[in-house]
Amino acid sequence: IACKFVEIKEKCDRRSGKVLEEAPKCIKNGDAGMVLMVPSKPMCVEAFSKYAPLGRFAVRDMRQTVAVGVIKEVEKADAAQGKVTKAAQKAGEKK
Repeated sequence: IACKFVEIKEKCDRRSGKVLEEAPKCIKNGDAGMVLMVPSKPMCVEAFSKYAPLGRFAVRDMRQTVAVGVIKEVEKADAAQGKVTKAAQKAGEKK
């Protein structure tokens, strides 16, 4: 699912995790950082600490993997906001 990089929050040391720079302009090859990503469609993810299999991600560009990482925090959207599919409506009617 396509995601938008909203903000690069910080650049960190890969080994220790200490913050090297707040709000950097870019992250280069070999660097580690914390970024805020927003998906274009709803997606099923979870924080790595809560459920590891749903807490990993890969960033791909032009069919090449350019970054991998773990999800530290998830801001969940309101369930009432999303669209209700026809399949969900039918399932609700059967109950």
